[in-house]
Amino acid sequence: MDFFSAYAHGFARVAACTLPVALADPAENARRVLAQAQECDADGVAVAVFPELCLTGYSVDDLFLQDTLLEAVTDAVEHLVEASRDLLPVLVVGAPLRDGHRLLNAAVVIHRGRVLGVAAKSYLPTYREFYERRWFAPADDRRGATTRLAGQEVPLGPDLLFAATDVTGLVLHVEVCEDMWVPVPPSAEAALAGATVLANLSGSPITVARAEDRRLLVRGASQRCAAAYVFAAAGQGESTTDLSWDGQTMVYEVGDLLAESERFPEGPRRSVADVDLDRLRQERLRQGTFDDNRRTHADRVAGLRTVPFTLGAPTGDVGLRRTVHRFPFVPDDPERLALDCFEAYSIQVAGLEQRLRAIGQPKVVIGVSGGLDSTHALIVAARAMDRLGRPRTDIHAVTMPGFATGGTSKSYATRLATSLGVHFEELDIVPAARQMLTDLDHPFAGGEPVYDVTFENVQAGLRYDYLFRLANHRGGIVVGTGDLSELALGWCTYGVGDQMSHYNVNAGVPKTLIQHLIRWVADSSQFDDETGAVLREVLSQEITPELVPHAEGEQPQSTEATVGPYALQDFTLYHVLRRGYRPSKIAFLAWHAWHDETAGEWPPGFPEERRTAYDLATVRAWLEVFCRRFFASQFKRSALPNGPKVSSGGTMSPRGDWRMPSDVGPAAWLAEIEARVPSGDER
Repeated sequence: MDFFSAYAHGFARVAACTLPVALADPAENARRVLAQAQECDADGVAVAVFPELCLTGYSVDDLFLQDTLLEAVTDAVEHLVEASRDLLPVLVVGAPLRDGHRLLNAAVVIHRGRVLGVAAKSYLPTYREFYERRWFAPADDRRGATTRLAGQEVPLGPDLLFAATDVTGLVLHVEVCEDMWVPVPPSAEAALAGATVLANLSGSPITVARAEDRRLLVRGASQRCAAAYVFAAAGQGESTTDLSWDGQTMVYEVGDLLAESERFPEGPRRSVADVDLDRLRQERLRQGTFDDNRRTHADRVAGLRTVPFTLGAPTGDVGLRRTVHRFPFVPDDPERLALDCFEAYSIQVAGLEQRLRAIGQPKVVIGVSGGLDSTHALIVAARAMDRLGRPRTDIHAVTMPGFATGGTSKSYATRLATSLGVHFEELDIVPAARQMLTDLDHPFAGGEPVYDVTFENVQAGLRYDYLFRLANHRGGIVVGTGDLSELALGWCTYGVGDQMSHYNVNAGVPKTLIQHLIRWVADSSQFDDETGAVLREVLSQEITPELVPHAEGEQPQSTEATVGPYALQDFTLYHVLRRGYRPSKIAFLAWHAWHDETAGEWPPGFPEERRTAYDLATVRAWLEVFCRRFFASQFKRSALPNGPKVSSGGTMSPRGDWRMPSDVGPAAWLAEIEARVPSGDER
């Protein structure tokens, strides 16, 4: 396996191309298509899609019926076929073609000196500015047909799937313009039959707001069909007698925009993107109703024909032509991030609000440390009380200093609770912890500086023991603070510890999102200025459990030094939980996302001083840690309390997104890392 090759990790590069058309000049248009095809070849493109009728122009009207033009089209196709012999891309080119007594609005699919097939337009618009039935016949009755072109007998119809034999999952279907606009487009049936890349050659003159209509249709088709959708519209050179043309091109994948070119361009343009074929396969595996829908339409779907071809995919590092988000749980776009934060916070608040309402409006007991998780749980609880019309003093916030509690974090907890107006108290667990360590005959009780897991968990367990008994004593419930990332990595104390609560508002929130939620709460003035100021200070501190003492001048205990950088571990978590990817693919994506801190976008508000890079050796090392901890910690997740799902990335709830036996090991995952992930960046 070539680790640095995108094609080796389930990607296929596609291009949606537009170019100036020479009206009624197929020879010149073939030369222009070929020039773009050669550039796509140099760029490692597997599939290049050109506009509808691009060998003649869409707007030649009655000239479509002229023998001179049609014969020139045949010659142009033959020229492209011959010139394609040494080119990588599958070329999808629009042309008018004769078939029997009629003319078809066709897409000729060409690869390495061969016409793989001809896909023809099924639905011809004859309304408003369109008049296609004057010249063309609909091809919906051409299923199973063949035609002769470029000296070959080739399959013809809207029922063709072009499947690469050497690129797993690359299955192309082609439809033409209006085919996308009908209620049940040919591409929908093709997707049910296995097509992963849906191509649309479009003429589509531009009018006000039509570009947005196209985006909605393309995005919706890619989302609904769990597919990539490649759209190329006609542009410069078309007749402007009564219309205009914008040359819009775009590539969507399961609702995500991968690439889009400028509109109304001068000269040729193309949108190039690497489509994630593994993602498409996984989406369909996970959404069982996708195949159930195939069963409903089995007669139509079973009739589609497959045309195999060998792509000859490039090897080596061809780059990765798609955005890989460093923080898959956190959008880079400011508006999207603000909306996500509003929704996530509201989900948490609404979840707690309903739970309190359903069980008789008990008080809320929360352990607060001044860290990110307990801070966020506290501001969720405060808003829930406000919405219920209850006093915030019904929240009992308890800070419980231990052997290593720092003055800074304790002050944050105190100031935040005071500014929110909740009932606040301090409960020193050190005497009880000393007694328990003495009872256990632990070396620390005899004066030895032994700070092992027992030493840590005595403190963590006592805190929750006190919280549960306080809840009993005061008629309340314990609201948990542990987040999704900690649950995935097992960074929590099982049973009487932070793994347990009566209701955990943070269970569905990854660590990398919590800081943005807190920042959003502060910046959107959900509370007063004093509270906002404390929240911003909380964001600046090191993530630490504060369980192990350290001498003055030494670094305090660091969570990330043990479990790994949450940035990398949340990256892995998302792609395991939501996508089901193999470790080598996760490492490939993580390397692209993280090896250069100056490249790509960072989420809004992410501090400059925390922007860092990780080389492949670091990515691999922490990926191994993730696999070991993730598998070893399932027993903790199998006994989780209730808590709301927040992100489409998933949760660890055994009643929700994640079901897994507690006694399974990571051997296969670790072996895949060992076999396929290099220990360094050298290529």
